[in-house]
Amino acid sequence: MIFAFKRRTLGLAAAGLLFGSLAAAQPATIKLMVGFPPGGGTDAIARVLADKLKDQLGTNVIVENKAGAGGQIAAQALKAAPADGSVLFLSHDHTISILPLVMKNPGFDPAHDFVPVAGFASFANGLALSGGTPAKTVNEYVAWVREQGKGKGTVGVPAPASTPEFFVKVIGEKYKLDLQPVPYRGSAPMMGDMLGNQIAAGVGSVPDFIENHKAGKIRMVAVIGAKRQATLPDVPTFDELGLKGFDDLPYYGIFAPHGTPKATLDRYSDALAKVIALPDVRERLTAMGLTVGHMTSQQLAARERAYAKTWAKIIKDSGFQAQ
Repeated sequence: MIFAFKRRTLGLAAAGLLFGSLAAAQPATIKLMVGFPPGGGTDAIARVLADKLKDQLGTNVIVENKAGAGGQIAAQALKAAPADGSVLFLSHDHTISILPLVMKNPGFDPAHDFVPVAGFASFANGLALSGGTPAKTVNEYVAWVREQGKGKGTVGVPAPASTPEFFVKVIGEKYKLDLQPVPYRGSAPMMGDMLGNQIAAGVGSVPDFIENHKAGKIRMVAVIGAKRQATLPDVPTFDELGLKGFDDLPYYGIFAPHGTPKATLDRYSDALAKVIALPDVRERLTAMGLTVGHMTSQQLAARERAYAKTWAKIIKDSGFQAQ
């Protein structure tokens, strides 16, 4: 009896130690990094999720903006971060899949330095016109550029060597225009110039444009994808306009440093799945122009590879040389 009592006591003590170590493993604060300035679409999405993840995980989740170089600075910071779940990176395809294609040495290798936690949404890029541009459709914009600029025009993009930049070239080739992309350090400064009529047009994500489109301050005239966006039923797709081959939509996901324990990744993935299933969160993200849906770590990794493969050919065909 005494032996049994001691064994049970030791077992309880061991369980207590295990519980204590697991509790200690939970970070007091989780930093959710964003590679773009405050005020843009990615920042707004991160803040919606951070607020709810805090409740699901039972720990403070703060958004940290590490803007610059199309998310490269934030990605490098993630590589250097401890693999203990205390630092995460919310990003879309540009940083994860495109930067490694357009830079000789981005300072990180997503396949080796990062591990996907989970994906939560896809979105469409599109062409938007500033309020001072009289055109109401793509064809009217093309005619306006031919008349006002003698076939030459400038189009804002949220980051250099991004899919929007390459798509500007695609639009130019399609309509036989000399369109030059103007890269910004994020969508917020690009939107500022569009609202001030400093630039006539921009190519970026629906989440970046939708608020000002609904307010009538800019006009989205076409989006990429096989079908129209639910939040923009009156805006045609480029596919409808005869520009084919751009049906693979970009995505949003959360990433962690390589070596982060699987149990931590699984806990965060489950928490994210619960957050995006909340009616108010789903409604807010959908209103921002996202198509919400949970992707496992494996699904997100496969999506990255497929997206990179599609755009690797487009980038190569454009003649772009990695910098």
